[in-house]
Amino acid sequence: MEIVKLNVNGVVRETPVENNWTLLRALREGLGLTGTKCGCETGDCGACMVIIDGEAVRSCLVRAVKLEGKEIRTIEGVGDGEHLSPIQEAFIEAGAVQCGFCIPGMIMSAKALLDRNPNPTEDEVRTAIDHNLCRCTGYENIVKAILLAAEKLGKERYDG
Repeated sequence: MEIVKLNVNGVVRETPVENNWTLLRALREGLGLTGTKCGCETGDCGACMVIIDGEAVRSCLVRAVKLEGKEIRTIEGVGDGEHLSPIQEAFIEAGAVQCGFCIPGMIMSAKALLDRNPNPTEDEVRTAIDHNLCRCTGYENIVKAILLAAEKLGKERYDG
């Protein structure tokens, strides 16, 4: 085992990892951040999506030891700990949450999109969540939620 320093949600934390551990494993087992879900572990489902240096990344596909110095954001870092983010609120308001397993990954893909493109088209939203699988919703309410989140964030920027 070796110790890595990971900047997760704005806090640099040390955790022991094996050389072959994925970021997913380091987050869940090393740091106790279980909001990032373990689905397929082959990069097919997107349940483990996080944001690394502004890009949505499937955490089961990257080795933790390669991420020192990178900024990693997980679902635990989306709200402020007491309040939901506008993206999380929009998912609830639009009825985009059913079983909930895919939602952390969906929200991370949505956040990465909205951080770089505050006013996406429906096609851009669908492209952004292309690596996220959902077995419950059929995606329509998820797309609506992300477009609603864009509206909420736009209003927040305008009002704030």
